[in-house]
Amino acid sequence: MVLRFLEALGAFVLRRCEAFGSIVLLYAETMRQLTHRPRMRHIFAQMSHLGVDSLSIVSLTLLFTGVVLTLQTAHEFIKFGAQSTIGAVIAIAIGRELGPVLVGVVCAGRVGAAITAEISTMKVTEQIDALRVMAVSPVDYLIVPRMIACMIVVPLLTVFGDFIGVLGGWFVAVYYSGISSQLFTNSLHMYVDAYDLTGGLIKAIFFGNVIAVLGCYYGLHSPEGAEGVGKATTRTVVASIIVIFILNALLTLILF
Repeated sequence: MVLRFLEALGAFVLRRCEAFGSIVLLYAETMRQLTHRPRMRHIFAQMSHLGVDSLSIVSLTLLFTGVVLTLQTAHEFIKFGAQSTIGAVIAIAIGRELGPVLVGVVCAGRVGAAITAEISTMKVTEQIDALRVMAVSPVDYLIVPRMIACMIVVPLLTVFGDFIGVLGGWFVAVYYSGISSQLFTNSLHMYVDAYDLTGGLIKAIFFGNVIAVLGCYYGLHSPEGAEGVGKATTRTVVASIIVIFILNALLTLILF
């Protein structure tokens, strides 16, 4: 029984190491292909498909995050006489952490799943083999435009989400908690630095990179058949969210 457990554990570790190595090799090949002239038409098409269609879900997520965060903290700050800092606390929390992380998680579910489903369907229907027959690199044609698009779109969505989240916090603070609008905005000017927002944007760039590469990897390595497309999509979402949380901790340690 112990031997069987050790065999299963060893097989699991070997599979994970093999997958990690494959992802590293794919990432290295993608970086090499970046030296070529980018396909701007494909990049803009991916930005429209992956970014614009995610605006509504990002807006709802960050709006209610700002609302709930203010509801939970405003009365406590008023109780201790620190209402002059409530706006800064909301903006820093959203700008540094909640904005980029929540946008990353939303994009992992929305964008990562879409990338994997599209590429795995192309694999099942042998379109990727057709690209290789025509001497077209699937990495250059499929992965590079999606990676560049995600590295642009996710930070833009983060900026938009940060603004919506702070706006939701301002609305609750002013119209529910009784904090004056001037006091809320003054705290933003006094305590919030530009780096509180740009640091979150740096995180968002890395998150976009991870979402695109993992989405393409699981799409290219999806099992055969329609069921394989669903499995690959699920793996992309789970793996992307886990990596985003780990990467967020490392980047927070480095940046802040």
